[in-house]
Amino acid sequence: MVGRSADGPAGLGRADPLPPPAISTPGLSDGAQRSIIQPRGSTLAGPLRFVRYAFMPNRLRYCGGDDNRTMFEYGIENVVDAGLNPILRKFSGALPYLQLISRVNGIRDPFDERVVEAYWLGNELLDGVEVRQMHEALLERFGKQLQGRTRDLVLGKAPAGARPHHNFHVFDVHSRVGQLEHSMETMDQCRISWGRVLRIVGPELEVERPPLVLENGRLKIGPPQTIRVERKVNGRGFADAAAPGDSVSLHWGWVCEVLTPRQQANLARYTQEHLRLANQTL
Repeated sequence: MVGRSADGPAGLGRADPLPPPAISTPGLSDGAQRSIIQPRGSTLAGPLRFVRYAFMPNRLRYCGGDDNRTMFEYGIENVVDAGLNPILRKFSGALPYLQLISRVNGIRDPFDERVVEAYWLGNELLDGVEVRQMHEALLERFGKQLQGRTRDLVLGKAPAGARPHHNFHVFDVHSRVGQLEHSMETMDQCRISWGRVLRIVGPELEVERPPLVLENGRLKIGPPQTIRVERKVNGRGFADAAAPGDSVSLHWGWVCEVLTPRQQANLARYTQEHLRLANQTL
């Protein structure tokens, strides 16, 4: 374990190794063997990728515990040790989805890099979650919290094709469970989005980003707009390598990471799929 002060890791140390990729899953609840498809190109340790996406909403006090400075230091120093996991487990909105993805795909660690990528961006692991498993997870989590038509709407998203992806939660769940004030601006900032870097402007990036819009009573991704987003706090951030022409992921106006073409394609795919589901019950 790397020693830590109240301000974060005291030294870089060596990250704990991730569990090796699983080949099959002999103990799933449905008794079936399920092959594991490891996404290509996912090289960032899962806990560190989680930090990149969770940092800004935590800084804004929307989710997680009171550990923002410590979490930021972990992300900046690229440290994974025994002190990070308890911080990440305080994100009670995301954790059940991570646990569902990991469980049904036979992956022991819900913060495995493949699982974290599936939740925030989307990958093949989401397709391993069956309708029944998604429905049971939603029922266990929200069955008593929601009532009447609202309960039916949320649970009905499973047979309609919902996956345990962050943008599903943004479009179809959080507005119904009272986690944040519901507005177009909130949904647009809370969803994971993407933008193309135009230029670097000090601690910010100028990007072309397609916004979420409401048009003729339907949610859709609109034409790109040029905006500025934060890439550094006190001179430090997670996307120093971002350069003009790169695609970056964004969360609450914060640059999380540079995306590969595969990652951007997955994010766009699962965003569009869950917008389609949201539009069914607007």
